[in-house]
Amino acid sequence: MKSIYKRTILSAACAAALGGITPSVHAANWLMLQGTEPAGAAARAKVWGFIQPEFQRTDDTKLEAGPWSGQSAIFNQMRPDLKSSEGFNVLRARLGVRGEGMPLDPKVNYFLLAEFGNNGITRQGGGSVKLTDASVTFNHIPGARVRVGVFKTPGSEEGLQAIHVFDYINFTNVTNGLLLERFFDTDGSDTYVTPAGNSGAGGSANRPNGPVSAFRDQGIQVFDTFKKGDWEHSYALMVGNGNGITRGDNDNNYETYLYWSSEKVFGGKGPRRDGWKLFAWYQDGKRTLDAYWDAAAGEFSVQDGEFDRTRYGIGTTFRKDKWRAAAEYIVADGVIFNGTDGGAVPGAAANGPGTTASFNVEPEGEADGWYVHGGYAVTNALELDVRYDVYNRMTDVANKERKFDTLTLGAQYFFNKKSRLILNYEIRNAEAPNLADDHNANKILSGMDNRIAAQVLVIF
Repeated sequence: MKSIYKRTILSAACAAALGGITPSVHAANWLMLQGTEPAGAAARAKVWGFIQPEFQRTDDTKLEAGPWSGQSAIFNQMRPDLKSSEGFNVLRARLGVRGEGMPLDPKVNYFLLAEFGNNGITRQGGGSVKLTDASVTFNHIPGARVRVGVFKTPGSEEGLQAIHVFDYINFTNVTNGLLLERFFDTDGSDTYVTPAGNSGAGGSANRPNGPVSAFRDQGIQVFDTFKKGDWEHSYALMVGNGNGITRGDNDNNYETYLYWSSEKVFGGKGPRRDGWKLFAWYQDGKRTLDAYWDAAAGEFSVQDGEFDRTRYGIGTTFRKDKWRAAAEYIVADGVIFNGTDGGAVPGAAANGPGTTASFNVEPEGEADGWYVHGGYAVTNALELDVRYDVYNRMTDVANKERKFDTLTLGAQYFFNKKSRLILNYEIRNAEAPNLADDHNANKILSGMDNRIAAQVLVIF
């Protein structure tokens, strides 16, 4: 099925590129909103950015069962520090500069963006500021723009869209679990300590070895948008390291990204224009673990292992007048982030004779999930939103399968076009669907609290 899916997207991209569709100069989609300004239209250097202070809270229900019974549950703690169930945080504070290479070459655009906030980008790998984007776009070839550097990968709508127009505060479970990638040295099942001192369950917390992916990679992308009547058709083909934003390639294997979208444009411009979009995407590569449980050999291996990691999905978005809607289905095969031991906070010691809770990775697994979203602009200043998402993790192993679902009720109040207040109430549930209700796994998951969140966004 993977190969058929891949060939379908490639065929569609080639057909559109060669089928006599006229290139669109002012295409307003996520591929085209940076680095593709018409020659002479962009400033030499435009400074911009945004800030997102927030407050989040759960009831801090403790773990009901297992070796860490009575201790804090990771799913009830506030990101990214996991030390409290409530509090204030400046989640994102990004500062960037963009422009074109005029007068030398107005067809060359650049884009730089740095993260100063307190999140999964800045908290891992040392230091407090990380460069999330550093790309150059060459607009010389009609129908085949070229972007090189580090930038957002073509893929899921949640990851590809600009975060400062995201309608909610937290990502869906499926996007957070399958696409917002964490990188680890081991699978977390070991007592082996790596040269960097980053051990698994027997030692410390098997923490990530650097920042989260932030839906970005380092590589080269060929892309463009074509217009035919009221429809805009976009494609992207990318090859990257598959190793995140602050690391070079670590295994001589490259990640392949494919993307296609077709959108009927109703009117307007910019990231919040009206339109109906259909899209599909695919990504495939490998990940390396320094140490992992070798199921075939029945032993723990300290030899480097390479494992497949595949993700793909289809979806749609709709925006017209006062109405907004979106839906997406995502499938995963291969390496899957698999939570923590007993739902405990990584680094927590077990109550009795035991071990230290760690982050875990399944080298070979399957998962899927989906979400639907709807919104209505009551006035120019007030928008109401509702989203339901489902994530099914480790569906190929009955006793390891976990299901997460969340209903998010949201409201956005726009002070002006560049500042707003977002309020969310999340009704969260989780279960091990193939295990008895009184199994420890279900006792632990029954303690997942609902969550309230408030965030202010200011763009400058």
